[in-house]
Amino acid sequence: MSSAMFGGSVYDFTMKSIDGKATPLSSFKGKLVLVVNVASQCGFTPQYKGLEALYEKYKDQGLVIAGFPANNFMAQEPGTDEEIKTFCSTKYNVTFPMFSKISVKGADQAPLYKFLTETSGGDIKWNFTKFLVDRNGNILQRFEPAVTPEQMDSAIAKALKQ
Repeated sequence: MSSAMFGGSVYDFTMKSIDGKATPLSSFKGKLVLVVNVASQCGFTPQYKGLEALYEKYKDQGLVIAGFPANNFMAQEPGTDEEIKTFCSTKYNVTFPMFSKISVKGADQAPLYKFLTETSGGDIKWNFTKFLVDRNGNILQRFEPAVTPEQMDSAIAKALKQ
């Protein structure tokens, strides 16, 4: 089921950056966006390294990675935005855009994640679920948490050529 069927796109949302600035996702129009719910104390946290490597490899070709910290799973993201930003930059040298902590499931689910889950396979099951979004804001593919950034490389390379 594509997001186009729902009459909207990822670009319809404005999210708060990790620095507290309103960031319209429409500012990513024309780019390939990988939306990821992240956590600092998860078994998948080392994926930050692979995500940063993908970003460095493909950012000049139009890839943006958007990290959304979430504390929905076993309290694996307990920090404040400032603590999360410090962790990501010092431990993993993250330079891709990070956003303010949100909820990715449940009654307080962020509208962006309500849209993502309703248009691509249901609830988020764990941290590091990834959504590959095309240059028009439509969801191309969903990757579950166990899929590593390295395993997504060919899908990203292919999508960048479209």
